[in-house]
Amino acid sequence: MKVRFQAVETAGKRQRVEEGPSSTTNAERFGAYVWTRSVMEKMLPSGIYENLCRAQDGLEKIKPEYADVIAMAMKEWAISQGATHYTHWFQPLSGVIAEKHDAFLNHKTQDIVIETFGGKELIQGEPDASSFPSGGLRSTYEARGYTGWDPSSPVFIWKAGDGITLCIPSVFFSWSGDVLDFKIPLLRSDQLINSASLRLLELMGKPAKRVVSTLGVEQEYFIVDRALRNLRPDLVLGGRTVLGAPSPKGQELMDHYFGAVKDRILSFMSHFEAEALYLGIPVKTRHNEVAPAQHEVAPVFEKASLAVDHNLLLMELMRQVAVKHDLCCLLHEKPFAGLNGSGKHCNWSLMSDSGQNLLNPKDGMQFIILLVAILRAVHRHAGLLRASIASPGNDHRLGGHEAPPAIISVYLGDSLEKILIEIEEEGKLQSGIPKEGYDLGVCGLPEMEKDNTDRNRTSPFAFTGNKFEFRAVGSSANCSFPVTVINVAVAQSLQEILNEIEERMEKGKTYQQEEFSSLVMPVLQKHIKESRSIRFTGDNYSGHWQEEAELRGLPSVAKSLDAYKYLVDPATISVFEGVLREHELKSRYEASIGQHVSSLLIEANILTDMFRTQILPAALKYQKTVAHGLRLLVKLGKDLSGSQQERVLEELTNTIEESLDAIDIVSSVREKLEAAPLEISPQLAAACEKAREAIDQLELIVEDEIWPLPKYRELLFHI
Repeated sequence: MKVRFQAVETAGKRQRVEEGPSSTTNAERFGAYVWTRSVMEKMLPSGIYENLCRAQDGLEKIKPEYADVIAMAMKEWAISQGATHYTHWFQPLSGVIAEKHDAFLNHKTQDIVIETFGGKELIQGEPDASSFPSGGLRSTYEARGYTGWDPSSPVFIWKAGDGITLCIPSVFFSWSGDVLDFKIPLLRSDQLINSASLRLLELMGKPAKRVVSTLGVEQEYFIVDRALRNLRPDLVLGGRTVLGAPSPKGQELMDHYFGAVKDRILSFMSHFEAEALYLGIPVKTRHNEVAPAQHEVAPVFEKASLAVDHNLLLMELMRQVAVKHDLCCLLHEKPFAGLNGSGKHCNWSLMSDSGQNLLNPKDGMQFIILLVAILRAVHRHAGLLRASIASPGNDHRLGGHEAPPAIISVYLGDSLEKILIEIEEEGKLQSGIPKEGYDLGVCGLPEMEKDNTDRNRTSPFAFTGNKFEFRAVGSSANCSFPVTVINVAVAQSLQEILNEIEERMEKGKTYQQEEFSSLVMPVLQKHIKESRSIRFTGDNYSGHWQEEAELRGLPSVAKSLDAYKYLVDPATISVFEGVLREHELKSRYEASIGQHVSSLLIEANILTDMFRTQILPAALKYQKTVAHGLRLLVKLGKDLSGSQQERVLEELTNTIEESLDAIDIVSSVREKLEAAPLEISPQLAAACEKAREAIDQLELIVEDEIWPLPKYRELLFHI
């Protein structure tokens, strides 16, 4: 196909996009498009500024009488940045960002216009709620929904195309008060974790004003040339190749991981990082990942709700900047079969207003109490954690030797395991956490510290020194819900453990360290024993672990469709009290099922269309060419009966027939989907996979010159 080879040639000739020298430093860029506290302080009266700062910290509400003043200052700042419109920027249950732009321009009379923006417009908006996923909470005729300004996340300027817009991070709810977004539950869960953590700190004699969950998101992604991607309907419509035979070279040599970054990719990375800094996103690390064309970007950790907003912004930035470099950023969990998929590692911790990390092992008993509460939370809600990362894309990734299995377990490392075993068996803690170093025996090399834990990349929930890394989240996901689940589960578990500890304490009595330790140990000992089965220090990829997990009674949910049920489990309804009501959880269950089934249906449609309109014509054309060649040889008197050449035609014909039969099965199963989506969806996924096997075999037989689609080797290596 000439078009394909033209695209390959174009991709091969492209040079990196020259941005030109910049006189602006990264420090000067940082937060330049953000309504920061330094900007607020200059533009607002001191009393209003202090009220807004306290509202951002979750300590009080914005006073209604201040709203107009704040809105006016915000409008002046936005217009000075070139903004013409504003939008409430929110996260509906689709998982992606939604926005409706309104102009500042207001018609005072027919001939006179002014630019206005008041407190009412700032605080509340009204998008149509009927067309967003709601899981049955809203009917089509029940259209009224509201967005509300979330002061905890800073307002920012978004520049795209020729438009400049003031974006107001917001929550989204229905006219009846039902939660229709991911942000409200996250903010509510932070209140729960704050209450539980403050109680722990008070007990330990270290009172604080506020504790928040923190999050650092490691974002993985693939980059391919745009000309090649545009010739793949599956990548254009679904972000994933539903067809494609393996490249002769993949990731076998492990030479891409941490390798030198190609010029075009580095230019793209530098560009989107600069744009991210303008938006106050603290990007820090970039590198090549394991698979060819796969990369990672990671920021410094932030307050969890802000980190989620920044991750959503960063993904959109990456997509948009890629276009300017004639590239395409693929954020799907499994764009290419047979290669590592992409995840979004969520590094979760807790931090006080004074900057104390509550997951610092040096904090002794305080750390151990919190650690046991976390283990207990994961043990009790492993199924819910699995549901929080469920998606069709993640199903392709979880359980392979590239991502954690679908079985949720916790890795702590040898040092912490030793401490917990000591408490469990002896009811006391004698050994501390040793601090070791390395002497590599080379003169001139400095001595280097050894971390308390190794890094177990096969574990879905691993302690990595001062935080837990939830590695099972998918790359395209909105990570609000996984973090919300961790927050509510840990908050409930910690509150219950603190209840047990306080029941053993005499009111008003001051305890010495040893006495307090002996009082706490029986409580910890009990919960360490009860949650023992969730801890695993070995290889989570191994078949042995699958068997062991079953013996331990841990939920093993390979497919997301089977995981969604945990969203409406009685234990989930209990742990979400004060965050989401039972009918709101049920709506998320229904919405998740609906989106999952729709994704499978779209992929089946893409597969069928690509085969019938692109692959089959090419295969039949090649079949005709081979058959014609064999006929000519027979006419010349060649006996081809039973020959290799005859077998080539036979193999081709059989594979075409097999592909046609498989696609017919896909079409047949697809027709039954609407009547019984839960039952038929797995059958449809299996039918598509079976069809792919046959069609990918055709790619290995049909002449390269007439194959219509860019192949894996071209997509992955022509950059």
